[in-house]
Amino acid sequence: MYFVYILQCADTSLYVGCTNDLEKRLIQHNSSKWGAHYTKIRRPVTLVYSETFPTLKEARHRESEIKSWRREKKLHLIRERERRLKGGVRSRIRDT
Repeated sequence: MYFVYILQCADTSLYVGCTNDLEKRLIQHNSSKWGAHYTKIRRPVTLVYSETFPTLKEARHRESEIKSWRREKKLHLIRERERRLKGGVRSRIRDT
């Protein structure tokens, strides 16, 4: 199983990535030398969205699609998922 995920960084920017071990990758982004340079300088990061895929090919395709979107479209995706899962509970996403 593969994951496409969105992180919100300390500066409120968003980072989109792909992995086969989401828990391990989140730890790497926040604490190790193996995190992406982008997130290393914007710690801490918070997982705000994820999707699962059966193949790496499908996950990479979705990652590329989401990366091509503007911030507002990514935020809409995150909020819609939260609304469906939590029944409208206030979002964890910071807008600024």
